[in-house]
Amino acid sequence: MGIKGVEVGQSYKFAKTVGEADVVLFAGLTGDFSDTHINEQYMQETSSLGTRIAHGALIIGYMSTASTISIAHIIHRDDITEFPVTLGYDRIRFLQPVLLGDTVTVSYTVARIDEEKRRSTAQVKVINQRGELVAVAEHIMKWSTKLSNRAA
Repeated sequence: MGIKGVEVGQSYKFAKTVGEADVVLFAGLTGDFSDTHINEQYMQETSSLGTRIAHGALIIGYMSTASTISIAHIIHRDDITEFPVTLGYDRIRFLQPVLLGDTVTVSYTVARIDEEKRRSTAQVKVINQRGELVAVAEHIMKWSTKLSNRAA
């Protein structure tokens, strides 16, 4: 039976250069104004990194974008009787800092399907432009029954 439109091995990508606006706007949205994110002079004077880093939660936001891309091709199909809802992320790890100006590519790959629980699990990897793995996670998607299909 499976989950219609979802198969183990399906892979999706999202790439983004992390810019000044991304970090500043994210700080404003979340209230996380840590000097590590918004104070270049502080980071130059006190950190071995020598520059600001992106918020980890911003990188999780990019992971979420990749999960949205993974369902975009099926969510509005009339022959699909279920719709996806994210249950969350497990085993999130930030392995390397993401610097402003880095381009990150999120790879989202369906790893498991639990037909009984109506869940799919994906492995998420984030790699920077130097090919370094900077973050990983597992994403769990719940597939719930639609009340009805869209009107034609």
